[in-house]
Amino acid sequence: MLKTVAFWQDDFPRPKSLAVGELPPTTDVAIVGAGYTGLSAARALLRSGAAVTVIDAGSIGSGASSVNGGMVNIGLKAPIEKVWKAYGEDLTRRFWQAGLDSVALVEEIVESHGIECDLSRVGGAELGTSPRDLRSFRQSAEWIHTRFGHELVVVGPESIREVVDSARFTAATIDAAGAGVHPARYVYGLAGAVAEAGATLVEDAPVTNIARTVTGYQLLTPRGKVSAGAVLLATNGYTGTRPVPALRRRVIPIGSYIVVTEPLDEAVAERLIPANRMLWTARRFLNYFRRTPDNRILMGGRNDLSTDLDLMESAAILGARTTDVFPELADRRLTHSWGGKLGVTFDLMPHIGRVDGMWYALGYGGHGVAIATYLGAEVAGRITGELDSSPFEEIPHPTRPYYRSEPWFLPAAARLYRMLDAVGR
Repeated sequence: MLKTVAFWQDDFPRPKSLAVGELPPTTDVAIVGAGYTGLSAARALLRSGAAVTVIDAGSIGSGASSVNGGMVNIGLKAPIEKVWKAYGEDLTRRFWQAGLDSVALVEEIVESHGIECDLSRVGGAELGTSPRDLRSFRQSAEWIHTRFGHELVVVGPESIREVVDSARFTAATIDAAGAGVHPARYVYGLAGAVAEAGATLVEDAPVTNIARTVTGYQLLTPRGKVSAGAVLLATNGYTGTRPVPALRRRVIPIGSYIVVTEPLDEAVAERLIPANRMLWTARRFLNYFRRTPDNRILMGGRNDLSTDLDLMESAAILGARTTDVFPELADRRLTHSWGGKLGVTFDLMPHIGRVDGMWYALGYGGHGVAIATYLGAEVAGRITGELDSSPFEEIPHPTRPYYRSEPWFLPAAARLYRMLDAVGR
């Protein structure tokens, strides 16, 4: 029977021992959203001595933070060359360093709190299928090395089997800086560390309204209300039209879907994906795949930009893609099919900002494990005043006049992206 719960949550359900509580009457900082952003922000705020309450509409970590692919890669969704052209050298260097520091922060959190989440610096690789991809990889690797001194290894058809044992690919760019993680273990471990440090975690409490008061804000939920001196909105792809409609206009929820196979023999898994790297394809409608800690093959992708694709239909699409990449897995059973929401901005950049005086951090575009953890800590520094600025706050956060609440334009965008992928553009 194919399960439609995330493999990670099935493998490691939310710990019953995780300390959750009721809404306090007052708090210094109220954080809406208990994923990587909100929990990382809470950790940093607690270290400054603030009283912190983290509120989630569902259970702690129940959004993308516990169901994603578990890839802890450096960098942003926006190509770094385009970031350089848009924002110049100084800001781009700060963005680049943030990408490196984000992976290091995840490592530091895991090590300092003893979180057992299978974190491993295995690196990652982008995969190409044509001579054009190989040329592009070489040009990009040289550009990055010249400006940042960061070493990428580009391989062609003669060495591709050292990266992935699949006839579908002929080129790869290997980046040793990335890592893999069990996302559910990581988010629940982070939540446990935050609760132990003194934060109040509140589940099943959707915030329906936020009102300005003389001393700050009052947040209303079905489980009561809380007064806060400051508010952080950390909902990313799960940002709705309530309680802050203006924020929904700044982020677009996109659906991403995943399947996993039954476990493989370790020798087979190691041959298919040598060195256990995180892998993804050089396409707009990309696929990302990896080995799980128990040697399943995980295959994810944007089957459709919508957030409500049928999970059985998704399993058929991603199952076919799995056997297209690895034909020998045709007789291997899929055990889990699930989906989640990621948050994309119109400029493909993460952003820190304020709306009606409330802070927000969002827009990770599928790179959230590392960069959401980083932006949570970064926005916490802005809330406390320990940081004077952040590059993610200094750039404009665009929206569009035609986008109010529902991304009606996504089907047309999906058709365009598929056409561009088909012609190799």
